[in-house]
Amino acid sequence: MKAILKSLILAATVGLSTPVLATTMVDGSDPDQIMNIARGFGSATLSTDKGGDPRINGRIDGTSYMILFYGCRDNKKCSEIQFNAYWSGKKVSLETINKWNHEKKFGKAFLDDDKDPFLQMTVNLDKGVSYGNLEDTFDYWNRVLSSFQKTVIKD
Repeated sequence: MKAILKSLILAATVGLSTPVLATTMVDGSDPDQIMNIARGFGSATLSTDKGGDPRINGRIDGTSYMILFYGCRDNKKCSEIQFNAYWSGKKVSLETINKWNHEKKFGKAFLDDDKDPFLQMTVNLDKGVSYGNLEDTFDYWNRVLSSFQKTVIKD
């Protein structure tokens, strides 16, 4: 009985002393890391916007999109990214856009000043997210783009 009790105590304390495996975290301070995730879904290039903040231009399954970085301090350490896509010259009714927004949880849609459909999805990275979480967010964006293309744009 003492041997079993010793074994249980030893097993419990070994678990306490084993270090927790570190999770790779991603935040808005390393745009290259975010671009590398984007490249897992299609082509992507990193540049800067006219204010000097990072910007990623990408393509998933033939659809162009961009990722804008917001809440940046000194053009780095950005707290948010925003996925954006628009379809110039594609006329979509406001009723169709409103239906999309009512039925969908991810991907806010609207008509821009030229009445072209525009789709965006904002992601908070302020305290960082796991690499896997951001990769999953790109997968959501991929599905949102595909669904929007099929049900709203209808190409």
